[in-house]
Amino acid sequence: MEPCLLIASSVASGEPGHVRIHHPRPGNAVAEVPPPPRWAVRAAYVSALSATVGFIPLHAIWALGIPLWADSQKFREWYAVGGGPYLFVLSGLALLAGILALSLVRPWGLRFPSWTPLLAGRRVPRRTLTATAFAVSAFLLLYTVWAAAQTINDFNDDGVFSPWIVVYGIPQFLVWGIGPAVAAHSYRHCTSPGH
Repeated sequence: MEPCLLIASSVASGEPGHVRIHHPRPGNAVAEVPPPPRWAVRAAYVSALSATVGFIPLHAIWALGIPLWADSQKFREWYAVGGGPYLFVLSGLALLAGILALSLVRPWGLRFPSWTPLLAGRRVPRRTLTATAFAVSAFLLLYTVWAAAQTINDFNDDGVFSPWIVVYGIPQFLVWGIGPAVAAHSYRHCTSPGH
């Protein structure tokens, strides 16, 4: 069976937040996508906040060359060989992860918003969005486990950054990693044909 193509448009359905999904094959009825449950919305927003408010500010400070909670000499050496651009890229990826989490609970997760060049008004591929969210979630959770194991095995101040940064980062990464998986589960359920 060929997967349905989804084209979303907002409708006044009597219940705020519903979106009508047109299944373009002949004989298919128009289905409505219900709004995501509150728990999914909370998970997405908390994940996005963890990515943007929890991750980006500290990494932006480092990207600007300020050795906060770092060994000054080691930081300068690390920064001189590409640490700054690396941190700016990480901050950009964190912003994208926050947008990804929110797209799972906002209408622009069904149809690209008008401000997206070349894609405005087109459907967001349901499977691509959920697969990306689950992959990002898995990566963040695996990274969290790895970072925790590394810190437990070698908790010392010999590195560039204080090992206490990882203690701050582990809960943040857990929230950041679990949120998209929870929201993607809801998105997949709400947008599945026949729901």
